[in-house]
Amino acid sequence: MSKHARAGSRATRPSRTPGANSPAGAARPTRRTRGGAGGTRRADRPDRASRRPRGSRPLAFAAALGLLGFGAAWVYLAHDPPANAATAAADARPPAEQRAARAAERDPLQGLPEVSEHTRAKIPADARQLILVAGKAKDSSESTAALYTRPAAGADWAKSHSWPARNGAKGWSTVRTYGDLTSPEGVFALTDAGGLLAKPPGTKFPYDQDPSFVATGLGVNGESLRGSFDYVVAIDFNRKPGVSPLDPTKPEGEEKGGNIWLHVDHDGPSQGCVGIPKAAMQKVLETLDPAAKPVIVMGPQGF
Repeated sequence: MSKHARAGSRATRPSRTPGANSPAGAARPTRRTRGGAGGTRRADRPDRASRRPRGSRPLAFAAALGLLGFGAAWVYLAHDPPANAATAAADARPPAEQRAARAAERDPLQGLPEVSEHTRAKIPADARQLILVAGKAKDSSESTAALYTRPAAGADWAKSHSWPARNGAKGWSTVRTYGDLTSPEGVFALTDAGGLLAKPPGTKFPYDQDPSFVATGLGVNGESLRGSFDYVVAIDFNRKPGVSPLDPTKPEGEEKGGNIWLHVDHDGPSQGCVGIPKAAMQKVLETLDPAAKPVIVMGPQGF
């Protein structure tokens, strides 16, 4: 059988009309007729418009996957934010000192149970160093001195050191007069220091080393006063801050007395000053810092 005969047989296959005896050369028109007939045959099939939804199923599936991916990313960001978000949150937090102050459980006595609420209210808010001198009684010359610090303004006080101390021979007074042998009761700033000896290493206070820091005579009980002024810190009671403890200026008048110091104990009561051991004075000078606005709180226990 020739190739042309086979081609003719293919051409006539789609046209199944009885009696069709078209020659082989008429095969091409018959194929176009098939196309036309195909329209007739495809009438039973869905048209192109009806077939589009079937073709769009992959697109819908891809869109669904995209939504799932977006949701997963959102959940990830919500539970595990990027590092820069954590940094921004850290930058928005208060300084470390304020966080530490807030984290600590607030003590209603602020760490100072030996003094009254009235006295605690007088302590400057910005003070971060404090020496508390608590007398045994209103008329006693025996007391205890303790060094306190706090990490930030407004935080509770924490005791770091404590020593035996002596105060005025006749105890304490709220209204002091010259020569009454009492120590003034209250809250006073500490700003200046000095002494017969050179300042201890690390001293931050203005320090006046002067040979005039020599106590003359005897103590109230007849004890020697030698070495009492080896180290002194001036208590800002009726004095001009920012000058040597030796400065005689008394802004509130001579009748109140002055030159009330924290100095080396001479094993006896004082005329109004507060005495603590020599090693304690060295520790005080090494620790106190004008930037921490140190104060001394002094009076009978519970005042």
